[in-house]
Amino acid sequence: MTTTLLIGLLIPLLGTMLGASFVFFMKRDMPERLQKALLGFASGVMVAASVWSLLIPSIDMSHGEGAMQVIPAAVGFLLGMGFLLLIDELTPHLHVGSNKPEGLKARLSRTAMLALAVTIHNLPEGMAVGVVFAGTQDGQADISLMGALAMSLGIAIQNIPEGAIISMPMRAAGNSRWRSFLIGSLSGVVEPVGGLLIILLASLFLPAMPYLLAFAAGAMMYVVVEELIPEASNGTHSNLSTIGFAIGFVLMMVLDVVLG
Repeated sequence: MTTTLLIGLLIPLLGTMLGASFVFFMKRDMPERLQKALLGFASGVMVAASVWSLLIPSIDMSHGEGAMQVIPAAVGFLLGMGFLLLIDELTPHLHVGSNKPEGLKARLSRTAMLALAVTIHNLPEGMAVGVVFAGTQDGQADISLMGALAMSLGIAIQNIPEGAIISMPMRAAGNSRWRSFLIGSLSGVVEPVGGLLIILLASLFLPAMPYLLAFAAGAMMYVVVEELIPEASNGTHSNLSTIGFAIGFVLMMVLDVVLG
């Protein structure tokens, strides 16, 4: 179980590293159409994972009846959204394609603020993987080991475009290929770290598992609604992001149902 858990936590990081490696094979700038499609794809994967891998299990394992059964999922979801909102407001960061920093004012380089923006994105994904694996160890949670691995694989797949979307602008900004690759890869380190922390937390508070599942879902949905979808829909070629969303959503849904 320990080996499987380690693999499950590291798979998303490998996806980020694979995406970051695109900087060695592509030109300095990523084509806008490809970036739109990849942003939509990542959004679709995260929404499907939030529903099938997190919210539905959260509701299913709740001990309440009727309207009370959905309370843990509702509370956890809102707390997750609020947590990411707070992190977003406090952390100085800069989104790809923007020249206006967000969060608290700080004397950080453009590269550092871009990396912090991606770290904010990756944190809820690591939390989601961690809480699903924690659910496999909880006798009350109807989450199989294969279902947890499906979640990890789905996040890894959507991390491939995320890694590329980070490393390519780094290269375009004048960084070397290796530096751009390392920055893009390191942005994904927060995922296994965050996942491990959630597993440790869940082992201490097993009754809170429904809330933790929904919390991770809310955090992921915040990233989708606040950042990914607006970036994918802004400007031209937004239809490509819609197509990408549909493909990502269906892929993650199939992975969860078939492997779960």
